[in-house]
Amino acid sequence: MFFTEIFTIFQTSLLYSPASNMLHGSEPVSLRICTLQGQNLSGSGGFRKRKHDNFQHGQRKEEKENVNPSSPLMTSFKSFQLELDTRHDKYERLVKLSRDITIESKRTIFLLHRFTSAPNGEEILNESEVKLDAVRRKIKQVAQELIGEDMYQFHRAISPGLQEYVEAASFQYFIKTRSLISVEEINKQLIFTAEDREETTNTTSNSQDKQPHTWSLKVTPVDYLLGVADLTGELMRLCISSVGNGDIDTPFELSQFLRQIYDGFTFIGNTGPYEVSKKLYTLKQSLAKVENACYTLKVRGSEIPKHMLADVFSSKAELIDQEEGLS
Repeated sequence: MFFTEIFTIFQTSLLYSPASNMLHGSEPVSLRICTLQGQNLSGSGGFRKRKHDNFQHGQRKEEKENVNPSSPLMTSFKSFQLELDTRHDKYERLVKLSRDITIESKRTIFLLHRFTSAPNGEEILNESEVKLDAVRRKIKQVAQELIGEDMYQFHRAISPGLQEYVEAASFQYFIKTRSLISVEEINKQLIFTAEDREETTNTTSNSQDKQPHTWSLKVTPVDYLLGVADLTGELMRLCISSVGNGDIDTPFELSQFLRQIYDGFTFIGNTGPYEVSKKLYTLKQSLAKVENACYTLKVRGSEIPKHMLADVFSSKAELIDQEEGLS
């Protein structure tokens, strides 16, 4: 029986071969295959009917037509459909808001990089504060969307925007105070108040026409750590640009600050989330570039003219990237 089945499969493979009909004369291959298959229909190698072949198509169609749309089961599923559609629409709105927050935060960071070369740094800081206020208004819309919802169900949608905001806010805070902003101070900035100006229908009551409302959005510790890790890359760029502008003291200050951040991240190690441990490698690269700039300033600073220091550091940074890529 097993040999007969193998022979049947072999004959099937020769069915579409042009040479097979020529070898066997006028007898077609399909006729011989049908003969072999007809011998095995009653055995274990024959074709078996599908489970649903016993039901006629018209019978299944009648069953669909007999479904009562007002039954409790259908009503429950319609409510589930409405709830899922509402949740998906809200998720898409949050993704768009997070994208807008990311774009505005990046523009704020680009503006703050002009602080070292601008003649009046206070104007740059004031303009950056205006941009961050616009970002916070976007975050306020996110907080309004999350009223009555579990934030962690939509965390993946808003996490990139919050990380970029933490990076921009911490970069501005460092330029002002030369220190790192805490997660508590960031969360204080994300508490919003507004007034509901809807008029009350009861004219006889002496209740206030304006009732204050409060919205808040808390940055999670993971988003804070990821934003601080991205901050190190901006500080490395600030170091190179400050050297190009003739500022020799800033690189050494940044090197000490980055060492403290790197030490803090090494305490987390592989015990934290995967994203945090992944950012640790990028943080180490930024620290190595700043330390290399400080080494060049300390050893060869008197030999290289100030207007050429930035070019020397940028070339050394490219060599470090190439060596790390080869390793």
